[in-house]
Amino acid sequence: MQRRILPVALSALLGAGAAVGLVALLDLGGGQTKTVVQQAPLASSNTTSNSDGGSGLTAGDIYKRDAPGVVYITAQIVQRTQSPFDFGLPQEQQGEATGSGFVIDKDGTILTNAHVVSGSTHVSVQFADKQRVAASVLGKDPSTDLALLKVDPSGLTLTPLNLGSSKGVQVGDPAIAIGNPFGLERTLTTGVISAIHRTIQAPNNFSIDDALQTDAPINPGNSGGPLIDAAGKVIGINSQIATGGNGGGSVGIGFAVPIDTAKQIIPQLKTGRVDHGYLGIKAADVDKSLKDLNLPVSKGALVQSVTPGGPAEKAGIQGGNISAHLDTGEAIQIGGDIITRIDDKEIASADDLTSAVAGRKPGDKVRVTIRRGDETKTVIITLGEQPAQAPGSSTSGP
Repeated sequence: MQRRILPVALSALLGAGAAVGLVALLDLGGGQTKTVVQQAPLASSNTTSNSDGGSGLTAGDIYKRDAPGVVYITAQIVQRTQSPFDFGLPQEQQGEATGSGFVIDKDGTILTNAHVVSGSTHVSVQFADKQRVAASVLGKDPSTDLALLKVDPSGLTLTPLNLGSSKGVQVGDPAIAIGNPFGLERTLTTGVISAIHRTIQAPNNFSIDDALQTDAPINPGNSGGPLIDAAGKVIGINSQIATGGNGGGSVGIGFAVPIDTAKQIIPQLKTGRVDHGYLGIKAADVDKSLKDLNLPVSKGALVQSVTPGGPAEKAGIQGGNISAHLDTGEAIQIGGDIITRIDDKEIASADDLTSAVAGRKPGDKVRVTIRRGDETKTVIITLGEQPAQAPGSSTSGP
């Protein structure tokens, strides 16, 4: 069965009858739906949390503390569609997207996913006490699928969530999600961390590294809500789900942007502009699957192609040539530099390469060590500015 990876904002075109019916059925606009809470212990009394050593909290304990800080986001959006009756001319339709977010400070700053508010003309948030207020978008970053909203804190009771760290998270750790799936406000679901260091696709087709995979049920409307550890601290921002076939609901495979990525990008989001350094290459892991290429090293990032005119090409980095295997007809790569180190960081895979560049800004200089045949070389690359959309396919590198 084919697997699809989907963002988990819930949206509907107001011009489509079926979509309007869905909004009415779930009462997405009115905010009068029932809160569903799954009460389950997250840790035994002798279990420690990776964040601060706390223990013994149940899902109910965490819900009582953190749920008031989770908000229900409604974004009025404009979508451009093609009509077959207007000779292919684009039309604009009004729509609505709903998702989740959470308060991160007493000043009224709210963290959510970029895709929840993408294309929005007006954004509002509803708090646990049913107060709904207008929110402005401070900044959004499609490359990490993160956005910051701001509300006027006057007259509001704000409950900021504590931000933990995603670095110490391990497979099997308890995890809970709080959000608004299908408009069901402040729903809590529980599970575990199923995998770490996953790579997911950002809205602009660049890669988001170190994503957390969880089996805590996540559904449309959960986008932007917190993924929380056993100590009640946020370790990720729920963003995507994998579905089987044509299904749109949870099958126990959800993905969260790591909170450490968010903490790194929040200062830039507050300024309204996020700049990412850019190498301009497409790379593949050097591993056992490439053993037939007789590569000179056993690990690294094999440069498959370089963006014409990009920073890597200007520095002389070479990509490989794609040829067909004489016997099987299968496409294989011949040649291509292998990046083994960025400054003092060893590069064992394409993901390592992306991570090494992720925290850099345009104009930063990086020392790149490459292996070209039997020769090891070091080149200095001045990073460029990441384009708005990944060139070519969604597998493009940093």
